[in-house]
Amino acid sequence: MKPIKTGIVLSLTVVLFYILCTLVWVALPEPFMNFMNSLFHGLDFRRLQTGQSFSWWDTAYPAIVFAIWFFAVGVFFAWLGNKVGNED
Repeated sequence: MKPIKTGIVLSLTVVLFYILCTLVWVALPEPFMNFMNSLFHGLDFRRLQTGQSFSWWDTAYPAIVFAIWFFAVGVFFAWLGNKVGNED
């Protein structure tokens, strides 16, 4: 595996799914909450709703953090996979 390429691909995948998740939440907030509650075994995500509106920065900042974090995770994953898979 190529560590940098793996980091980029993982980072892009996570950010794209984050954006998709955000768009679905904005378009269909109640069905989205029902889905999230079901996905996490009944954990009530409605408790996290404050009623305050989100700015674009409130959405962009986590996307930036995810991009950086998952790039690092992807690079490490590929590097470790190469080391473990090396039969030398």
